[in-house]
Amino acid sequence: MFTKKTKKLGVYFVVISFFCAFIPADSKTFAAWREPVRAQKAMVASQHELASKIGADVMKRGGNAVDAAIAVGLALAVVYPEAGNLGGGGFMLIRFKDGRTTAIDYREMAPAAANRDIYVDKNGDLIKGEGGSTVGYRASGVPGTPAGFDYALKKYGSGKLKWAELVEPARRLAQDGYVLSFRLANLFKAFKKDLEKYEDSKKVFLNNGKFYEEGDVFRQPELAQTLARMQKKGAKEFYTGKTAELIAADMRAHNGLITLEDLKNYQPKERTPLRGSYRGYEIISMPPPSSGGIVLLQVLNTLE
Repeated sequence: MFTKKTKKLGVYFVVISFFCAFIPADSKTFAAWREPVRAQKAMVASQHELASKIGADVMKRGGNAVDAAIAVGLALAVVYPEAGNLGGGGFMLIRFKDGRTTAIDYREMAPAAANRDIYVDKNGDLIKGEGGSTVGYRASGVPGTPAGFDYALKKYGSGKLKWAELVEPARRLAQDGYVLSFRLANLFKAFKKDLEKYEDSKKVFLNNGKFYEEGDVFRQPELAQTLARMQKKGAKEFYTGKTAELIAADMRAHNGLITLEDLKNYQPKERTPLRGSYRGYEIISMPPPSSGGIVLLQVLNTLE
């Protein structure tokens, strides 16, 4: 969450950005970190201290909450790999100083070749594991994060900071690395079997076949190269440039569904937020396809 000048439960300018990725239901629980990042006249809340620092720095440099949300989201693609992402999607909820609100939907889209029948076997049962709708190349949706960030920056950014400036902190984190936390080191260990299924994930998340340990410096040079291409050529590079070509080629090589045409055709959508009330306060939340907004309003109404 990114705010400037809060007042009760409302804010003069607030952006809430949700980053979505698949996390298996059997995920283990690990120690969390709670290092606060201190600033005045602004607030950034994210899943990682380094990302929050980047967001606070953006606002210190004159950026608004949208600028900060984008920089934080890009940083989370580096330091929060289980949910922060470039290859996934998310939602962004914005409230302006004058009370206007809007919601940006940049969730993943199904590839054109996807349909119900390809995910069921000859008996009509859902395919489990590789080849199904939850694991592997055929389970991948067309990514929306770069396009969503680009849309938000062009329409609602401050205009004081360029796209390349917002990408740079994440690129530098991927290139130089960061100290691996206890939680993330143990998360890699918990999903070793899943990571070993694919050469690319094994190369990135395992250290020459061994586990990374807490305190190790974790670098992602290929992710840094992807961010550098996007930094130089804009978010469109992800959908029409070398990155798009690499994605499409990898999909073809592994019986995946995403094509260059799918990537080229991706478009984020701007939606009208849901509104409700709770104990005299107006609650503004994300509309469908997010289920969270509806559930939040239902739960609050039940509590009330």
